[in-house]
Amino acid sequence: MNVPLLDLKAQLAPIEAAIKEAVLSVIDSTRYVMGPEVEGLEAEIAAYSGAKYGIGVTSGTDALLVALMALDVGPGDLVVTTPYSFFATAGVIARLNATPVFVDIDPATYNIDPAALADWFEADADAAERVKAIIPVHLYGQCADMDPILAVANRYDVPVIEDAAQAIGATYPGKDGVQKAGAMGTMGCFSFFPSKNLGCMGDGGMVVTNDEALAEKLRQLRNHGMEPKYYHPLVGGNFRLDAMQAAILRVKLKHLDRWHEMRRENGAYYDQRFTSGSILKPALAYGRKHHIYNQYIVRVQSNRDGAVAHLQKNNIGCDIYYPMAFHQQACFQYLGYAEGAFPHAEQAAKETMALPIYSELTTEMQDHVVETLEGFVG
Repeated sequence: MNVPLLDLKAQLAPIEAAIKEAVLSVIDSTRYVMGPEVEGLEAEIAAYSGAKYGIGVTSGTDALLVALMALDVGPGDLVVTTPYSFFATAGVIARLNATPVFVDIDPATYNIDPAALADWFEADADAAERVKAIIPVHLYGQCADMDPILAVANRYDVPVIEDAAQAIGATYPGKDGVQKAGAMGTMGCFSFFPSKNLGCMGDGGMVVTNDEALAEKLRQLRNHGMEPKYYHPLVGGNFRLDAMQAAILRVKLKHLDRWHEMRRENGAYYDQRFTSGSILKPALAYGRKHHIYNQYIVRVQSNRDGAVAHLQKNNIGCDIYYPMAFHQQACFQYLGYAEGAFPHAEQAAKETMALPIYSELTTEMQDHVVETLEGFVG
């Protein structure tokens, strides 16, 4: 049996006609960059996330980049984030010649540890004054613990940029009620990379915010800082969202909650079927209904790399997200972190692996995954 890590053809099949109709409509309109499709998607994503404003951009990476630019992050500034995420989270900080500062993760959820965050701010008052932003990541489709993170941010008057690239639609049951990923901080950043729960057919991203002034600045920055045409009060970039991708996403957005629920059902089935003590299942910090399962991540504490090779040999798609923490990357050696600086992130990088979780996965496929993996570790 062949079980891919992700099967986009299976997702496309029932909505293919609607997707093609949307694409042809854009072709006929000749409005290929920005325009009404982008404006429609911005309003829909903002409403879906519980934010007032949405600003479509070229990718999830550029969403993070332009969010930092809107806060005037630059040389001499510090930005505090996790050492364990996709590279863009830290890469955008370095691109602006600011300094990434890492604090360790919660070993159960893989999200930034709020206690470690608070400890870092309390340990060095001079460094704390140089912090221009905090970037928590809602990794794998489950929100970071935002109440204590926002409490630290409010105490030190630091903006929070939520990296929600993997978490559109994930919810957080906090002190202010249930809120969606992206709308709790100063800004939230989404990715529409094809592998995401809401993925386009190329690259795309969005920033959401409740701050009108920031929304206007983001709109300027994504278009070379231009306002009005050919006048540039700011230096921005070309971060404009493609109208065709927006049209595709508007079709897919109608199905997103159903796809989330199907992923939850698949996650519940895996949780029921995995019985080996050598395989640690994903922690549910707030209950299954709040998780969107962008990935189903397990820990294999002995010979994770062997387990990956064994599954691949048996035609089962799997991957390692992520094999190295940021402070271990060659490009970040200048930051001076030693091996062992963030033990939970380093351990996660050695032990975790992603299994197929997409909506169209069958129970027979999942049984094959479970039996093959447990047969190896057993």
